[in-house]
Amino acid sequence: MKTVAVYCGSSTGNDPIYMEAARALGTLLAKEGIDLVYGGATVGCMGAVADAVLEGGGKVIGVIPKKLANVEISHQTLTELHVVDTMHERKALMADYADGFIAMPGGTGTLEEWFEVFTWAQLGYHQKPCSFLNVNNYYDPIVSLFDHMIGQGFVKERYKDLILIDEDPKQLISKLKEYKADYIHKW
Repeated sequence: MKTVAVYCGSSTGNDPIYMEAARALGTLLAKEGIDLVYGGATVGCMGAVADAVLEGGGKVIGVIPKKLANVEISHQTLTELHVVDTMHERKALMADYADGFIAMPGGTGTLEEWFEVFTWAQLGYHQKPCSFLNVNNYYDPIVSLFDHMIGQGFVKERYKDLILIDEDPKQLISKLKEYKADYIHKW
């Protein structure tokens, strides 16, 4: 695994554990020699994970839409910063760079970005691992939602097996490295 995309909040959250986890993940990525591609901001968990990778001597690729460059405050000391026109371009470029995907705690944008790449995995558009860094049990409700969707017949049970989940960054990175794609035909 050369590059991982990390989706996370441009906010810090209400508990210091989220920023601590972002820094821990960034430090680990640098130590493991895994490049980071992320949303390109200096603020919140996004900025924390990028700064930790940079402080550890790692490579960071930021991708930010023009409209958000001032709102999210684009990071000016990255290895590479791509300023794109739209969110669609941001997501596509991040997905192209990434060999795997991690969602840390964040808001609706984090979920939207992660669910898109997860849906692509379900449909066989890519064979890359999709994961949740489940800091402070943040993603437990999403796991429950998957169980509900499975129970209601809208999601195949095997699709849930495509999601890698761990609360420990080191364990999650190990899972990403060991991941073997298993395309599941829907029909």
